[in-house]
Amino acid sequence: MNRATHLAILVGAAAVSLAAGWFLHPANRGPDLPPGADKVLMQVSMPDLSGQNQGMAQWKGKVVLVNFWATWCAPCREEIPLLVKKQTELGASGLQVVGIAVDQADKVRQFAAEMGINYPVLIGDTEAIDLGRAVGNELGGLPYTLVVDRSGRIARTELGTLSEDKIEDLVRPLL
Repeated sequence: MNRATHLAILVGAAAVSLAAGWFLHPANRGPDLPPGADKVLMQVSMPDLSGQNQGMAQWKGKVVLVNFWATWCAPCREEIPLLVKKQTELGASGLQVVGIAVDQADKVRQFAAEMGINYPVLIGDTEAIDLGRAVGNELGGLPYTLVVDRSGRIARTELGTLSEDKIEDLVRPLL
């Protein structure tokens, strides 16, 4: 076997392994969460874009799509217009999108204005990384999304960019 063929096989095997790890990771299967994750999330309070602290518990009774993101994250930037659209379409049915930014307040405010974000954005800065891990994001990847049912229980977790169909599949049964 020549060197190029050997390298191609190694690269292919690495890609298959990476893909398998991605799809088999618990964050992509559902709520295989650390103990107490629901309680941790419901006790969170972080400043919003205007600097006022907002507690997650205020949205209990709604289906909450919590999206961890950052302005420097290309997949996050791609996903946000879809979240804006879903908040508009499904807000009256009980969906509340909440963004938790793993970023600095000034950058988030500017980005939110540019994107026309129509849902609450909380400024988590580096604290959001710890919160993400506490609610199941072991890899610390972004975007990371939680779907919380009306009782405040984390029903699903998703690591990676969401499609419109995936959002529908995640939230419609809970509305």
